[in-house]
Amino acid sequence: MRVLGVDPGLTRCGLGVVEGQIGRPLHLLGVGVARTPADLPVPQRLERIEAALEEWIDEHRPEAVAVERVFSQHNVSTVMGTAQASAVAMLAAARRGLPVALHTPSEVKAAVTGSGRADKAQVAAMVTRLLRLQAAPRPADAADALALAICHVWRGVATSRLEAAVAQSRNQGSTPTRTPTGTPTGRSRQP
Repeated sequence: MRVLGVDPGLTRCGLGVVEGQIGRPLHLLGVGVARTPADLPVPQRLERIEAALEEWIDEHRPEAVAVERVFSQHNVSTVMGTAQASAVAMLAAARRGLPVALHTPSEVKAAVTGSGRADKAQVAAMVTRLLRLQAAPRPADAADALALAICHVWRGVATSRLEAAVAQSRNQGSTPTRTPTGTPTGRSRQP
């Protein structure tokens, strides 16, 4: 599976592409940061981030996009910018028909380091080790994007299979219902 990880932000939007599968070595295909100047109006900053994402999708042809789930912070303006950049990443993926997965920071940390409370240095060190790099990707946004991609390769495959099974069950028009005794039946839904 080839995954584009996106660590959203208005000033620095981390981008990282990893290819691999569970139980096999991971391969780094690309890492970088889309930067926008703070003095540029927000719509133009978002436009630049979108253009960078489109270029990365064209160049690396990911099968999925993993974006950090925005969570509430004390600084509302930072949360808003992060949420806007996150939405641009999801939109760019949706336009290409790519599945999008949102992973929380603690989920990513746990997947990569084994602890949901790991700090940025621990995450960067494990990303460096897992991808067999000479040095940690810089800035931290780039390492975080790679961690998102790694997390999705390892966790997203199972989640995607589960979601596909649920969708297939729904598409077949059969939903389990319960009889008065509480035992499941396979009664089909009628429109």
